[in-house]
Amino acid sequence: MKRTFDFTLALICLIIFTPLILVVATLIRIKIGKPVLFRQQRPGLHGKPFILYKFRTMTDEKDAEGNLLPDALRLTAFGKFLRKFSLDELPQLYNVFKGEMSFVGPRPLLMEYLPLYTPEQARRHNVVPGITGWAQVNGRNAIDWDEKYKLDVWYVDHQSFWLDLKIIALTFRKVIKSEGISNPNHVTMPFFEGSSNQ
Repeated sequence: MKRTFDFTLALICLIIFTPLILVVATLIRIKIGKPVLFRQQRPGLHGKPFILYKFRTMTDEKDAEGNLLPDALRLTAFGKFLRKFSLDELPQLYNVFKGEMSFVGPRPLLMEYLPLYTPEQARRHNVVPGITGWAQVNGRNAIDWDEKYKLDVWYVDHQSFWLDLKIIALTFRKVIKSEGISNPNHVTMPFFEGSSNQ
């Protein structure tokens, strides 16, 4: 039922939002440059890698040694606008359509984090990752990693179709209010270096 819902809704959204997707892609090409899409390998169900798609929000500016500048310096004003209204997430509709992601589930993070999880935290990969999730509607990037993972595992243990509908509804409210976009001390979230409880 969840996969049928995801496939159907993703197809409908891709059709409805195609004009918006094309407009955003064109503006990114003009304001930030190419590539328009940000592609990165992320862990999916049971940690199996897949390629996640997002709209690009940062430049590729580097320092004198050829290292990328900090995120805060590379994030453009237009990129902040895209993140504020979650428009950078639109390409993930294709990931949902393909079955690599769901509309609701723990957010797919970095592959580098996999060996850093505790066994309990690793249970977040027992379900298909999502565009939004229980952690997103309960703090998003404004909460710390340990709390985020607890919320992810809570979702794994309590997932249901009705809970998914509730999370989707709460997500719209969060996006409209632009809540929890940034961590207090970072543009998004600091790099996860292992649980403080380990």
